[in-house]
Amino acid sequence: MLVVRPIKEADYSSLMQIAHDSGVGFTSLPTNEKLLRSRIEHSEKSFATETDKPGNEGYLMVMEDTETGDVVGTSGLDSAVGLENAFYHYHLGKVVHSSQELKLHNTIETLTLCNDHTGSAELCTLFLQERARGGNNGRVLSRCRFLFLAEFKQRFGTTVIAEMRGVSDENGDSPFFNWLQEHFFNMDFPTADYLSGIGNKVFIAELMPRYPIYVSLLSEEAQAVIGHVHPKTTPALKLLQREGFIHRGYVDIFDGGPTVECELEQIKAVKESKRVTVKISDVEQGAAFVACNTDLKNFRATEVHIEVNHDTETAVITEQHANALNVKSGDQIRVLAL
Repeated sequence: MLVVRPIKEADYSSLMQIAHDSGVGFTSLPTNEKLLRSRIEHSEKSFATETDKPGNEGYLMVMEDTETGDVVGTSGLDSAVGLENAFYHYHLGKVVHSSQELKLHNTIETLTLCNDHTGSAELCTLFLQERARGGNNGRVLSRCRFLFLAEFKQRFGTTVIAEMRGVSDENGDSPFFNWLQEHFFNMDFPTADYLSGIGNKVFIAELMPRYPIYVSLLSEEAQAVIGHVHPKTTPALKLLQREGFIHRGYVDIFDGGPTVECELEQIKAVKESKRVTVKISDVEQGAAFVACNTDLKNFRATEVHIEVNHDTETAVITEQHANALNVKSGDQIRVLAL
């Protein structure tokens, strides 16, 4: 059985393997021992923190095969970005050059460096090993975060964002960054992406152009990838779009990938999830749900096949699933149909 739980120190080697397998462009997991150990420690502290408002907390979870003990994926959330370190985006806007006398009217797209998403919650660090990409595993790993948001919403910003990986080739070269590198940087995309991932973002403010960039001045290759995702990221983007996330013109400053957003209360899975009381018994023909317990420090989520009675707000689950979720009869769980 695959169960999602908070990461712990013993998971370091598995997290490093995931960081290696995720490749260039997966900014939130650079292959850096100090940073990964720091992320694990920060997550452990976040799960242990008592708070009723968004702060600097970051929650990193792993998907574990309980039969083998193998960690096959990871998934995370940040309570509110940019409260300590500046959080940058480009915003795709427009300027109009118009002359009534000459009867000319030109609308030109611009990219402006901004910090507009400061204070927003963020979905981050979603990765599932290829060997586990079957059935509902990907959806469970992604959607358990929405159960977490619904259950502990007071700990998160009211807007939720997700930065989607932009276009790059098998060598990690990004057409968007190649243009920036030519004019503003003396480093390649993997290096800039790595430095950003380990929190060294001072160079962004120091080297990035301070004024809006006319998109028409970029190379054709760079213009073509603005707001587009890496092919491997397309399924994740479609999942978020079905939940109500939309692109409002914000793109990553390095690869031009889109950042999508949705108000927490308007996320489809958050609205449709509900708490039910557990009854433990055999289940003959249960429907597929992703379910989680309501215990922050001992959070567990998994796919279950259960019988839900919406009138009495109860759910019949097997003893095996109850054990996986660390619940007993009479406890509450949060469920979401798959």
